[in-house]
Amino acid sequence: MTTHAPELPILVDDETGVWTTDALPMLYVPRHFFVNNHMAIEEEIGAERYAEILYKAGYKSAWHWCEKEAECHGLVGVEVFEHYMKRLSQRGWGLFETQKLDLETGHAEVKLKHSAFVYVYGKVNRKVDYMFTGWFSGAIDQILAAKGSPIRTVTEQAYSGAEDGHDDGLFVTRPA
Repeated sequence: MTTHAPELPILVDDETGVWTTDALPMLYVPRHFFVNNHMAIEEEIGAERYAEILYKAGYKSAWHWCEKEAECHGLVGVEVFEHYMKRLSQRGWGLFETQKLDLETGHAEVKLKHSAFVYVYGKVNRKVDYMFTGWFSGAIDQILAAKGSPIRTVTEQAYSGAEDGHDDGLFVTRPA
């Protein structure tokens, strides 16, 4: 195993202790802490209901993130999505690889390797990365709206690395 220092620009406010990367405040928490909270909520309300809630919240958050990052770095179109995938990968959620991105039609496919959720859940033979689904549509829809497109999308996870027969996850985005 080789390692390297984070590639994210992280600044810590001396007065408040708030961490920022680029233009946004960030939190730094252990993976087990985050995923254990995720699992506890899932146990209480069920994975299906939790996935619905996370989709909406993730969509809104991705839209906001892409909007702010595009402004901060002067990015447009595909550049915004590529930057988002890079930052998600750099922040430890897993390694996100864009397999397909067509902003003219609202289609995308993203492969996820080394999912933080799969590392904790293991092989449970179900999709455990559903938290990410709204992120892709929120990002793509923000990019589409910024260029004046009326297309809006929906994302589903085709499979997860937590399922038998799969080492990675795949998310598919299409017009709503």
